[in-house]
Amino acid sequence: MKKTNEDISVLGNHDIEYPTVYSPDILETFKNKHPYNDYFVKFNCPEFTSLCPITGQPDFATIYISYVPAEKMVESKSLKLYLFSFRNHGEFHENCVNTIMKDLIKKMEPKYIEVWGKFTPRGGISIDPYCNYGKPNTKWEQVAFNRLANHDLYPEKIDNR
Repeated sequence: MKKTNEDISVLGNHDIEYPTVYSPDILETFKNKHPYNDYFVKFNCPEFTSLCPITGQPDFATIYISYVPAEKMVESKSLKLYLFSFRNHGEFHENCVNTIMKDLIKKMEPKYIEVWGKFTPRGGISIDPYCNYGKPNTKWEQVAFNRLANHDLYPEKIDNR
């Protein structure tokens, strides 16, 4: 059966298997009931894992996804399964966050979105890539530039890594 934007097949389905390969098609959306309101939706995903593409060793991160929806919103269980699909996927940290952002843009076409990965250290260095997008030719394009230019102006104290 072909899915439409209103068909949510993952949520409530107990027979869904966790993907073992990168699976952007598992993302599902639903209609935003408040498309004319500007508001943020934020997901904190503290159990993200991927693999180093060179060594094959696991990398662990908290992924923060914040977006201002337009017509569509991402369904959270499908997002969880999608993020889980990176578990066996070999990619550098920077590519993981950009891929997540681009996949969500493709599915939702949000007004604005940002993805920030806070990876735990390996070899004594943590990497925290940040990317964002504002819909071109809207006020959100300028918001994206401003947030990118100032996203780490007040960095948090790191005491848990």
